[in-house]
Amino acid sequence: MYKVTRETLISDVLENCPEATGLFQAIGMQCVGCAMSEGECIEDACAEYGVNADLFVEKLNAYIAKKG
Repeated sequence: MYKVTRETLISDVLENCPEATGLFQAIGMQCVGCAMSEGECIEDACAEYGVNADLFVEKLNAYIAKKG
C-alpha cells in the first residue's frame, strides 16, 4: 500500500492517488497541479497554509487506505 510522509512530494501523492486533490484543496491549496506544487513536499505545503503536517499526513494516509 502507498503511504505518504511529511517529506512526500505532492506530485507523488497525486500520481498515486489523484482523488486526493480534494484534500489539498480543502486546506486552501487551489492550484494543486501547478508547477510550484510539483516539487513541493507535504510538510512545506502545510507550513504555507498553516496546517498541522502530521494531522494532514494521517488524513491523507487514511484516505489512501480507504481508496486502496
